Amino acid sequence: MRRPALPSWLPIDPFILLLLAMVGLAALFPASGGAADVVDVASSIAIGLLFFLYGVRLSTREALAGLVHWRLHLFIVLCTFVLFPLLGLAARGLVPYVLTDELYTGVLFLCLVPSTIQSSIAFTSIARGNVPAAICAGTYSALLGMVLTPLLAAWLIGSEADFSAAGLLGIGAQLLAPFLAGQLLRRWIGGFVQRHRRVLGRVDRVSILLVVYAAFSEGMEQDIWHQVTVGRLFALAGVLAVLLAVVLAVTTTLSRRLGFERGDRIAIVFAGSKKSLANGLPMAAVLFGAQASLTILPLMLFHQLQLIVCAFIAKRWGREAQMSSPEPPYIRA
Repeated sequence: MRRPALPSWLPIDPFILLLLAMVGLAALFPASGGAADVVDVASSIAIGLLFFLYGVRLSTREALAGLVHWRLHLFIVLCTFVLFPLLGLAARGLVPYVLTDELYTGVLFLCLVPSTIQSSIAFTSIARGNVPAAICAGTYSALLGMVLTPLLAAWLIGSEADFSAAGLLGIGAQLLAPFLAGQLLRRWIGGFVQRHRRVLGRVDRVSILLVVYAAFSEGMEQDIWHQVTVGRLFALAGVLAVLLAVVLAVTTTLSRRLGFERGDRIAIVFAGSKKSLANGLPMAAVLFGAQASLTILPLMLFHQLQLIVCAFIAKRWGREAQMSSPEPPYIRA
């Protein structure tokens, strides 16, 4: 497997710049009236398309093959769907002194989102860790997130959104049904999607940008931005930095004490500390409606923060491995 390449250093992810541009566009020219209806329909179609493509891309065979390393994957799943949510619940003590109720909801939702796949693989590869483990871990997290994220959100954030039985069925129809359809059709169209992955990757990003524009347009119509000050944004950034630091420390320390070898520890740290922007944004749009604009703000900031911090760590670990061994121990997925 060719090592995924990341820029040597980026102060900010270019995609984050595009997301911020969509936020600015929604602030200046929010969709309203009939245009808002069109944007809402287009956003719903885009979300369905995103999860359909996720279903086509995820290899069920690779996921099943990775079950042999169940201790590693169980560790990562517990970090993603137990450790993070517990830390999110602990952050409730910061309201109203540091976070507003709305920003806290966003932080808690961030803690319920599945792990990312691409950056976990890339950073694990750069650090010369167990790349196949990172691939399977991201796959399991995405699969479980289809079910666990909405259920955990209904349990822990139910008062902030409509999580009735009918609402949960609607969420399943918009998120899980397209994903399952993609899995069912993978046998016939998987090769086509793989051959055109670059073009379809752009479709993914355009879809996510549309979702962000729709969410922030609704937020502008609801006049929710008066609830956020510059001071609150800096406080939110500080909270997210502490959250990431705690998870990195826990995954690093426990993986070592539980006896995992170096390559596995690297996969645990990077897969266990990540949250998926690509999965989280459309989920928030479905779950929170007009309140999604503030809900996704912590996720957008955390995504940028995890890229910067983990890029630094991955390069340092990669240099250490290079000095001790000229060949990476894991080069195939």
